[in-house]
Amino acid sequence: MSRKPELKGRAARLAGLVPAGGGGAARTPFVLLVVLLLGGGLIGLLMLNSALSEGAFKVADLQKETKSLTDEEQALQRDVDAYSAPDALQRRARELGMVPGGDPAFLNPDGTVKGVPGAAAEPSASTAALSAPEVISPTPSPTRSPSPAPGTPSATGSVTPPSSPPASPTSTPGR
Repeated sequence: MSRKPELKGRAARLAGLVPAGGGGAARTPFVLLVVLLLGGGLIGLLMLNSALSEGAFKVADLQKETKSLTDEEQALQRDVDAYSAPDALQRRARELGMVPGGDPAFLNPDGTVKGVPGAAAEPSASTAALSAPEVISPTPSPTRSPSPAPGTPSATGSVTPPSSPPASPTSTPGR
């Protein structure tokens, strides 16, 4: 039989802290618990890391989509700005056969007319070719010769004088 050596001093005190005898069987469940906890923690960290990287890829895709949609919005806004510019509106109006209006007249609150209305200018030959087609009415109207608007040149080249402004309506009491 083998004999254990006698320990002295500090080694003897440390040896007294370690249980003697069948301590291996009691340590096994503790070691298995620590190994399972460490393994579970590592697997949990791996899954958390995978979820975070997947989320990062989704964020990158959404940022890319946001950038492309922002670029598209800016392009559409540039188109709207180009179409609403004054010179573009004037060009489009001329293409549709519109002409600038004449001098306006205003109605005062008491019903009197302020200013003398003027007729719009006749469209030139180049814009007359671009005029919109006429609307066909469902019932035929009697044909009559068109009279030129006052203050505009007629077919003979003479200018018809503008008519006097309409008489101002009389205001009725109580209005």
